[in-house]
Amino acid sequence: MTEMKLKYGSVVGTSLPFEQALARTRDLLKAEGFGVLTEIDVAKALKEKRGVNFQPYVILGACNPDYAHQALQAEEQLGLLLPCNVVVTVHDGKTKVSAVDATAMLGIVGGQELLKIADEVNERLHHVLERIAIE
Repeated sequence: MTEMKLKYGSVVGTSLPFEQALARTRDLLKAEGFGVLTEIDVAKALKEKRGVNFQPYVILGACNPDYAHQALQAEEQLGLLLPCNVVVTVHDGKTKVSAVDATAMLGIVGGQELLKIADEVNERLHHVLERIAIE
């Protein structure tokens, strides 16, 4: 599957059905050292709060504790930009997985130390997208 680059992240398609893609994404994040701190079921929330039907759409708030610790030591208020979001959704009948671009996110803060951390986080998130795209 082809990766689509955005200014703020990357998106890949997968042949897995939504629920399988969601579970597999969690597993792949764990394999790359990330824990899922938050999980937001946007479709469920929109249905409950607004009565709106929306395609399956889950936001996983992923955090690698080593990188988060390093980044928070470099910039105390960086928590405003954490965790790294990964989205699993269905669009036009196809399952898609996307991940934030940590360099774009942390680039607004600046500083070489943070950009180095962001590059390492991006590499791990890219591995997740690469692996889910071939399934």
